[in-house]
Amino acid sequence: MSQLPHDPSAPMPPAVRRRIFMSTMLGNVVEYYDFTLYGTLAAIISAQFFPSGDATAALLAVYIGVVLSYAIRPIGGLILGPLGDLKGRKFVLILTIALMSIGTAGIGVLPSYAAIGLAAPAILLLSRLVQGVGASVEYTTAANFLFEHEQGRRPNFVAGVLNSTCSVGSFLAAGLAYVMSVAMPGHAFADWGWRIPFLLSIPIALIGVYMRNHVTETPEFQEILREAEQEKVKQTPLRTALRYHWADMLKAIGLGAGQRIGSYTIQAYFVTALITAGFPASQALLASMLTYVVGPITSVWGGQLADRFGARPVLLTGYGLFVVLTVPTFFAIGEKSIVLATAAVVVFTLINNLVAAPLSVAYVLSFPPEVRATASALNFNIGTSLVGSTAGLVAVWLFSITGSNVSFGWYMTVACLVSILVTVFALPKALEHRKAMRGTATAAVAK
Repeated sequence: MSQLPHDPSAPMPPAVRRRIFMSTMLGNVVEYYDFTLYGTLAAIISAQFFPSGDATAALLAVYIGVVLSYAIRPIGGLILGPLGDLKGRKFVLILTIALMSIGTAGIGVLPSYAAIGLAAPAILLLSRLVQGVGASVEYTTAANFLFEHEQGRRPNFVAGVLNSTCSVGSFLAAGLAYVMSVAMPGHAFADWGWRIPFLLSIPIALIGVYMRNHVTETPEFQEILREAEQEKVKQTPLRTALRYHWADMLKAIGLGAGQRIGSYTIQAYFVTALITAGFPASQALLASMLTYVVGPITSVWGGQLADRFGARPVLLTGYGLFVVLTVPTFFAIGEKSIVLATAAVVVFTLINNLVAAPLSVAYVLSFPPEVRATASALNFNIGTSLVGSTAGLVAVWLFSITGSNVSFGWYMTVACLVSILVTVFALPKALEHRKAMRGTATAAVAK
């Protein structure tokens, strides 16, 4: 294991910081590349791996794959989260990027339903489960790794930069899908060309594993490990997190409810909503790509504002705008104007990313270092699985009943109201006491 530098509280050399940021954020790119690719190509995947005859049933089956990949995440969090507290953040980061890429590449080589019958959807869902296990702790472990290396400096800004890489992964996925769909002749993309973006996850993963293998473990974790060895203390992060920190986990889940649905809508459902509203797939993909271009702007800006003025004003502003504008967003999509629809989804994305940074801080820094990987994995994955991953099924179901995506807008508005109530009455301590958290983090590594 790497040794601590002589002065852990001193700023890292720029080259070391760049290496840590790049290696950490590459895994985030892989996670959202896969997620967006699967959602963007849902219509093609449904035709490839499920029986023909009922397009709605096939599309629902594809979204069930999304739900399964998220349903497995709390289980993955139960396994991999404690590993982050026992064996280290770096160890888990290497494992997660490998698992995610295996699941993604597996879809790229999977024979179609026409070739192997029912085995095709079964293996498809298995690939989603593998990807879900890998992704279960990727974001929270990456955030934890950065927070602990930064030792409490600018936590919301760091979270905003990390969250912006979600848009990078999503942009790569949507961009590749769009370019290949318009560049390939005839039905070539729908027949086999769609596999290429899935297979590209392999070289990305190899680069990520190499980079993560060449960074040092966080000083804070090394200190925890040394103390445990010196005092002969048996570490039980899962039991400790569930026994003493369940209330903070519930606060974090409620705080992120509205944004979890918003993130899913941007990354997977907007393309479907635009197509069902009558827009060509090429226009829907272009609108989706634009959201990934503008998203990082407010992700980083929201983090800067939260560090300067506190998280509560940023969260109330973002969720308040969502309450006012979510339903009009879906009305705009149904107005048959691609300009109006694109403007609506861009504004929606800007709002969603505005609140992302303080939410990431709440997910991770609400917990002490010795259980941080475990508790953050649990609250993030339970909230995302119960609220975020089911959004696609709810949206398709509501559309089948009402014939309009506006009903889904009302559903998300209610979730945002829940998040506002948590912001006002039960804001996690990590967001209420930024300076105290920063001092605690610095003191922990300076022992």
